[in-house]
Amino acid sequence: MSRDPRVDAYIAKAPEYAKPILAYVREVVHAAVPDVEETIKWGAPHFDYKGMMLGMAAFKEHAGVNFWKGKLIGKDGYGDIRSVGDLPPKKELTAIIRKLAQLNAEGVKVARPKKAPKPEAKTPPDLAAALKKNKKAAAAWDGFPPSHRREYLHWITEAKAEETRKRRLDQAIEWIAEGKSRNWKYMKK
Repeated sequence: MSRDPRVDAYIAKAPEYAKPILAYVREVVHAAVPDVEETIKWGAPHFDYKGMMLGMAAFKEHAGVNFWKGKLIGKDGYGDIRSVGDLPPKKELTAIIRKLAQLNAEGVKVARPKKAPKPEAKTPPDLAAALKKNKKAAAAWDGFPPSHRREYLHWITEAKAEETRKRRLDQAIEWIAEGKSRNWKYMKK
């Protein structure tokens, strides 16, 4: 059994109501999957077995257990746990944990739906006119990916004062003509 001292520390610092809940879940996980590995991810205890299996966390007034492939077993986890009695019986929880481990062992993946691409942003008239006057900037603009164009459009259109908008528009045309994205200063070279 692989025990991570950081999980011990997390449980020790948890609110009093949560300590028995976290200790119980930990013991059930280790009993169900002896080769499980403990770790801390996103500041909370997680249990891995051939991939992420489940995580648990304690909050001010409740605890939660999250199953990484819960959608495949019809149960995402348990939230709003205020005592060990809010969890299913040990036999049922053990069966769920073993099923999660089996899914990982078989290499089963959760299908993630592809997001629809964002629609092309509309170029405001003042930017369109400025691009029309600068052929180099217009060519670079046409070659930019939609995300780069959106960054510039957002930066220019979010200006509250007309003076600020004009200044940003002038700066944008200069940078676009140089082929620079809006956040070029922060990109790795």
